[in-house]
Amino acid sequence: MAIFDKFGKKEESVEVPEALAIDAQPGIGYAPVSGRVIRMTDVPDKVFSTEILGKGCALWPDSGYVYAPASGWVGTAMGHAVTIKSDGGAEVLIHVGVNTVNLKGKGFTNFVSEGDRVVAGQPIIKMDRKVITEAGYQDCVVLAISNSADLADVELTAGFSEKVEAGDPILKVTF
Repeated sequence: MAIFDKFGKKEESVEVPEALAIDAQPGIGYAPVSGRVIRMTDVPDKVFSTEILGKGCALWPDSGYVYAPASGWVGTAMGHAVTIKSDGGAEVLIHVGVNTVNLKGKGFTNFVSEGDRVVAGQPIIKMDRKVITEAGYQDCVVLAISNSADLADVELTAGFSEKVEAGDPILKVTF
């Protein structure tokens, strides 16, 4: 141990919650958080509301844990966002918050890394909602199918403004 190491900031350990019990089906997107469903066109960020990054939906979360909405392989894991190439071929983007990239990772803990295999319902991100809101950002969680233009359809199966639990089916992807 170097002499100055004792003055360094110690990282707090973050407890990883248990995975949700989901009998994952191909072509189904599961809610990454518990919360209230909002249409993609109502996300307060034009990049998402205009569906530039794909069709899907978002949720106003009730808690700070985010779960994999599909089984597959992690492409990117960068604090506020994780991408998953699902087993069925959908390219899934889970993005936490509006403009939270500006936090440069502060308030986020990733439980997965690039190249990891994930199963639907596995915890992937912990967000500190207080850090996000105190910085002046909104904490909606976006679930976008980034290759939706290459697919037959991406349909929201949960009702607008409906309260769902993490792991509930909310999207249907037709290949």
